[in-house]
Amino acid sequence: MNRYQFLAVMFLVSTFGFINITSAQTDIVEGKDYIVLAKPQPTEDSANIEVLEFFWYGCPHCYSLHPHLKTWLMNIPGDVSFRYVPAILRANWATAAKIYYAIEAMAQADTLNDKIYDAIHRDKIDLHNESVLFDWIEKQGIDRKKFESAYNSFTVQNQVAKSTQMTRQYQLNGVPALIINGKYLTSGGMGATPQDTIKTLERLIEKARTE
Repeated sequence: MNRYQFLAVMFLVSTFGFINITSAQTDIVEGKDYIVLAKPQPTEDSANIEVLEFFWYGCPHCYSLHPHLKTWLMNIPGDVSFRYVPAILRANWATAAKIYYAIEAMAQADTLNDKIYDAIHRDKIDLHNESVLFDWIEKQGIDRKKFESAYNSFTVQNQVAKSTQMTRQYQLNGVPALIINGKYLTSGGMGATPQDTIKTLERLIEKARTE
């Protein structure tokens, strides 16, 4: 073996070694990075891999994850569907769920989601106080009466009831919680950073895809 052949072999060995190390570093561990749900739930979209984010507008960890999740959604894989689900772990979380479902009914969720998070966490506005909420909504250029009608509608009440049921079915004890294909759960508490949570989400999508 001449010098050039030796260097070529060493290059290949070091390259594959780097790949193996990188792969090991990006492996996710059950019980640490995610859990398998004891009672997997059926998905609404059987044609795709379904991802749900259970969130609460008042949660600082949800606020931290939200921009990273929003960026990820800009390039969501074609075989993945995504849905926000307002979690209801306590009775006073129902207001936030009503806010989300009302703006969704008015096709304003994409416009107002970021603003609601900022209002609560950055501007310290108490949007859980309905009179404050309705005033704030009007300041965003949204028809106050239409929002109040949606907020208090029977449809939104039914959606809140469904969110309560789903929160119990998935046996959630905190948010943000990401559910992949009704089977895997990862959360902000499992990742050291929001970026780690997104990486785990991507790995669990790959896992669901191979299954």
